[in-house]
Amino acid sequence: MNVAESTAPSRRQGRRGLALTIMLGAQLMIILDATVVNIALPHIQTGLHFSATNLSWVMNAYILTFGGLLLLGGRAGDILGRRRMFIVGLTIFTLASLVGGLATTSGMLLAARAIQGVGGALASPAVLALVVSSFPEGRERVKALAIYSAVVTGGSSLGLVLGGLITEWLSWRWVLFINVPIGIAVIAITPLFVAETRRQPGKFDLAGAITSTAGIGALVYGFIRAASNGWGDHTAIASFLIALALLAVFLLNERRAPQPITPLRLFADASRSGSYVARLLLVAGMMGMFFFLTQFLQDVLGFSPILAGVAFLPMTVTLFAVSRAAPRLIPRFGPKPLMIVGLLPVIAGMAWLSQVSPGTSYWSGVLPPMLLFGLGMGVVFVPLTTVSLAGVRPEESGAASSMVNVMQQVGGALGLAVLVAVYGTASRGAAAHPIAGLTAVAQQHHVLAHGMSAAFALAAIFDAVTLLLVIVVIRGRQRPPTVPDSLEGAGIAEEQALID
Repeated sequence: MNVAESTAPSRRQGRRGLALTIMLGAQLMIILDATVVNIALPHIQTGLHFSATNLSWVMNAYILTFGGLLLLGGRAGDILGRRRMFIVGLTIFTLASLVGGLATTSGMLLAARAIQGVGGALASPAVLALVVSSFPEGRERVKALAIYSAVVTGGSSLGLVLGGLITEWLSWRWVLFINVPIGIAVIAITPLFVAETRRQPGKFDLAGAITSTAGIGALVYGFIRAASNGWGDHTAIASFLIALALLAVFLLNERRAPQPITPLRLFADASRSGSYVARLLLVAGMMGMFFFLTQFLQDVLGFSPILAGVAFLPMTVTLFAVSRAAPRLIPRFGPKPLMIVGLLPVIAGMAWLSQVSPGTSYWSGVLPPMLLFGLGMGVVFVPLTTVSLAGVRPEESGAASSMVNVMQQVGGALGLAVLVAVYGTASRGAAAHPIAGLTAVAQQHHVLAHGMSAAFALAAIFDAVTLLLVIVVIRGRQRPPTVPDSLEGAGIAEEQALID
């Protein structure tokens, strides 16, 4: 064996490593944008004169377009090339970030946030699909998915840290401006290190694209509307009914379409379908936890924005650290036992948070459950993502990756809507029965904490149902896939073609 032959595998691994770094850097930017704006919202409200009711649309405009267009973005990557769609999506996202940072009116900012969501929906499915197609199924892919899962889950809490730092030290506008140089750099170097995937012959399933985009958009909008106006709101109810009708038409169309935007055979595997629902429930509780805990730290404990962001750092570090161990654990124990073990501290942490009160301190009542949550999520998400993508055909990895992202976005919107509704009911009940002897401020803190306690308790129930689902639906330990000798050479040749 000569030197060139012996160094070829290391060169391929190094090239894949650089490609993974580039793709996940962009994915982190997209994920951060969903939460980094959270802490900056009061400053945005003052700067652009948002009303209290319209302020939530700074977040919702992004979530609505992002969640609604994900399936279309995944299929576009399959047909047109995933690297191409990654670059197109990232370009749209970067330009919209610049416009949003320069916004002089509330309408201009909301339009920019909606266009950011469009860019994210095109780029995000391509990231996960490129990870799947670049790394062969087995140990290498598990390692790559571990890093991906750490970025997706830890990025949400990291966004709170960065949001606090940027808002307090610079301006809310830099929450958006910071995307511009990162986006330009990633767009410039992507063609050098990320190989284009083989384009799948076929046409767009136009009926499926329209009904899925409109249906998921209506579903997300219904949750957003219910969170702000209550579950009895007529517009929210109408939105849910429209969503159900559109998604029913979508399913009928996908059964008949020769090249569906979402092949229904993806759901034929019980473990994969169960992993989709488990992700939805898990993210529902997680996003609610971020939303309420941020408010608890600032409104009840009196933390500044920067201190509230930094308070999430121990959980983020724990999550990143633990997720790095998952690739070594999955081959030994299998995905299902790891998910079960990981969900236990998540449930315990959320149940602990359900005990919050105005007398709760950060060190004894917030930090320990946050560490439990980070520990559990670091264990759960890697095997969960692995099960969602195991055995997927290469030509359908874009559609499968999109479904993972859709469950994440719909789960976040659903969880926030349900938990906000529960919070509102509980806090109104506490306000109707004030405690004698409390000052006005203390009474306000009691009402806030009581509502948040109820929300955290429901989030713990979401996590418990997730555990039950994993135990009942997802199959037990699966052996790592083996490649037949007859296919091994073809696989290496295809991988080399993609890299070259």
